[in-house]
Amino acid sequence: MAERLSTRQKRLAALFRGTSGTIRIADAMHILEIERQHASRLLAGWHKQGVIRRVAHGLYVPIQPSAMGQTQVLEDPWVLVPELYTPGYVGGWSALEYWELTEQLFRSVCVLTHKRITHVKTVHQGVEFFIKRIPEKHLFGTKTLWKGNTKIQISDPFKTILDCIDDLYLGAGLQHVTDCLIEFKKVFDKPSDLDALLGHAIQINNGALFKKLGYLAEQLEFKPSFVDQCRKRLTSGYATLDKNAKDSRLVTRWNLWVPGAKIK
Repeated sequence: MAERLSTRQKRLAALFRGTSGTIRIADAMHILEIERQHASRLLAGWHKQGVIRRVAHGLYVPIQPSAMGQTQVLEDPWVLVPELYTPGYVGGWSALEYWELTEQLFRSVCVLTHKRITHVKTVHQGVEFFIKRIPEKHLFGTKTLWKGNTKIQISDPFKTILDCIDDLYLGAGLQHVTDCLIEFKKVFDKPSDLDALLGHAIQINNGALFKKLGYLAEQLEFKPSFVDQCRKRLTSGYATLDKNAKDSRLVTRWNLWVPGAKIK
């Protein structure tokens, strides 16, 4: 004879089936057909009982039996990005990994968002998130990923490279960004790819970015026509390729201060 499930078990099962990694009060209201106050009390109670875990105000994740006593209960922490940092996207080193432009593995998740933030580094479910706030006009050049029923935005390869050149920290430093750009050149070598890269750079509309992009593209022997397009968009004034470099020299061709050591 099959064991009868309690009302609590039925509700939890329905809630877990109807969500994908994260649970909000609105989810409980809709799935369980209950009022907001009732849903809020239920989730808070289940949190105290250790069945679900609160990761932010009004946001919970289910705890699997095998995860009891462990810090991380999410299989994929990326599902928290749209919940916590919309409008925004997974980018920087996390996107470099996803697009296989690097073999280096990163433990933390890099997120770019227009949402106001209080901390650039925070921990959710035992995973560190690095958060950078960007202008709303830079929320473009993304692709959609689906993790279960969760829709996640990630920067496309072109926007990923440009974000990392613009802010080397997002790409784990100049040498690593250079290595990723070399890999990018191998994979995205069609004229349409370079057109997309140039188009994204134009949309970002940052004079310093064209100086950095043009210099690196020239050093890495990108197509001359692409390098010329970058040169046509140079602005007056000087920019710095790597603000952390101790020894820099001025390359007047690009109005750019670059590290003393040559790019490989």
